[in-house]
Amino acid sequence: MSAGERVRERREITVFVYDGVRLMDVAAPLEVFGTAAGLGGAYSTAVCSTDGAPVITSTGTRLHADVAVAEVGRTHTLVVPGSDDLPHRPPPAGLLDAVGELAGGGRSRRVASVCTGAFALAAAGLLDGRRATTHWRHAAALARRYPAITVDPDAIFVRDGLTYTSAGVTAGIDLALALVEEDEGARLAREVARDLVVFLQRPGGQSQFSVAARTPSPRHDGLRGLLREVTADPAADHSLPALARRGGLSPRHLTRLFNEQVGSTPAAYVESVRLEAAKALLEAGETVTGAARRSGLGSDESLRRVFLRQLGVTPSSYRSRFRSTAPVVRADVVRADVVRADHR
Repeated sequence: MSAGERVRERREITVFVYDGVRLMDVAAPLEVFGTAAGLGGAYSTAVCSTDGAPVITSTGTRLHADVAVAEVGRTHTLVVPGSDDLPHRPPPAGLLDAVGELAGGGRSRRVASVCTGAFALAAAGLLDGRRATTHWRHAAALARRYPAITVDPDAIFVRDGLTYTSAGVTAGIDLALALVEEDEGARLAREVARDLVVFLQRPGGQSQFSVAARTPSPRHDGLRGLLREVTADPAADHSLPALARRGGLSPRHLTRLFNEQVGSTPAAYVESVRLEAAKALLEAGETVTGAARRSGLGSDESLRRVFLRQLGVTPSSYRSRFRSTAPVVRADVVRADVVRADHR
């Protein structure tokens, strides 16, 4: 090496693992940073457990660690993956102690979580006064349990200073790609995304994922029936008076039931279902005009407004990215496909 050459300082990426950790939460960032290193990025990766011993992941896979917490010196990026248990019970003391030790005292330049790993960062006090996100299914629980955190339930990932949180599971790929772009520039990040056959920046937020799947099942029998009607035929008349009439309820009572048991207004729920139907139609090759009409959203302009507000992309952009090569499906097939969870 000539005197004019400099050795690039490698960024150490430390992924902390523990029993019950979700395997994909671990593998996704490791794959991104490992691929970036293979393409010339200045990265090295290490898997760290509390005592350096192997852990058992959520899939039952035995995962070996490279180092113990005590053996980790300064690290550039600490990544804390999630587990199925974290949203439902306090993290075990050993996990919190390890996260606090790895993140504290300047040992990590930046800290990131994947999916429900945000609950571990929150319990360690690392998210107080910050914006954060987590898996859409658990965003409300994170906000309730840690009121000092401003939770964004729709973000794929959130950066607040040098603290990063991401949405569910595969969002760890999005977050890791964003970190590579921040470190090494857009060109390398694009190369990594192309190698992994993923979007460098996926369109939309978590609100793109199944309305029915993320809607609580109402306790009220009549309300469950109305939800099934809306998902079965999004383009029908689902105005508040029409829903109330079919449900045998007053508009005021129906609105109260929606707010209490669904967590939204009737109009917001209907719009979400129609948006999902429009997405399915566009993916199947329907035109923007046809998708607007057949989903119940009406005009091209109303469809555009809903897409921009809910997903952050235009209908035509969404169609070009996700359109299938299959023929346009029938309206009844689209309606059936939209019903992804039975509200029973």
